[in-house]
Amino acid sequence: MAFAGDVLVHTPLVTQAKRNAESEGKTNSYDFAPMFADIVPLVSSADLAICHLETPIAPTGEPLSTFPKFGVPPEITSAIASAGFDRCSTASNHAYDRGSLGVDATVIALLNSDVQQSGMARTPDEISPHVFDVKGIAICHLSYTFSFNGLQLPVDEQWRSSVIDTDRILRDAHTARELGAEVVIVSMHWGNEMSNQLNSQQITTAKALTQSGDVDLIIGHHAHVVQPIQKVNGVWVIYGMGNVLSNLPTDGRWPASSQDAAIFTTTLHRDTAGKISFDTPVVHPTWVDKQNGWIIRDIQKSLSNPIAAGENAQELELSLGRTTRVLGDFIAG
Repeated sequence: MAFAGDVLVHTPLVTQAKRNAESEGKTNSYDFAPMFADIVPLVSSADLAICHLETPIAPTGEPLSTFPKFGVPPEITSAIASAGFDRCSTASNHAYDRGSLGVDATVIALLNSDVQQSGMARTPDEISPHVFDVKGIAICHLSYTFSFNGLQLPVDEQWRSSVIDTDRILRDAHTARELGAEVVIVSMHWGNEMSNQLNSQQITTAKALTQSGDVDLIIGHHAHVVQPIQKVNGVWVIYGMGNVLSNLPTDGRWPASSQDAAIFTTTLHRDTAGKISFDTPVVHPTWVDKQNGWIIRDIQKSLSNPIAAGENAQELELSLGRTTRVLGDFIAG
């Protein structure tokens, strides 16, 4: 399995995607796929790959928008698919930026790109736990966020997305088990922005979820920097995966580490007794190369080839150093 953090589409990425499409002779279109090209071999080799789409899609006929309320081109979903991702978590603090129509547009765009999702819903049933099969193993993927940036879901549409509530998550995980799930993976949009340190919500919620016996893996995002990996009650918790793709300004407003992230891989095993276990997660550091089209660079692959690294060698080394300080014990050898 492979996991990645926030896909956060800022204005410069939209502009670049438009240039990419125009260079291919396409008008009124966007092509984000070149940004993901360098990580395709790593992501596509996984039997199940999940990333986090933080920005909702703009409803049809409505203008695009970025920070503070996002509504981005639907073509980002085809790029996610072309990278090899099978699913996205979609519950985030920006999930309701464009209202219920934005939720609908996001789910539809992902499905049109053959990417499944958890965390947004067009109907009450869609937010409920669902079980899917990967190589004969029944899996459920759940997604939750700490807030919607002060926006309120309609009183009669509270099912549109999912807020972090320990009791609710435990109920959903238990429901998934009753539906036949052998594995429950929980995506959590949580943590303090710009901080590698865990906050109290992350610590207490992770402890409660992993004590239940119904949650097998927790993967996190939102801090926009990488955060630690820990084993809690025998369950691996990847607290923060960083921004796999974004353009947060690193001119003093955001740290350079906001462009650092990783692809996190692990192997799932089922023994002869039916017991499920995950191997120790492996971290494959990435860095967003803003100067050459916002390309997600596979750092170790790039540094192993001086020609590929080129003018980015120093920046790649610096990024690797920052990620190593947080996740050094898990970085691929």
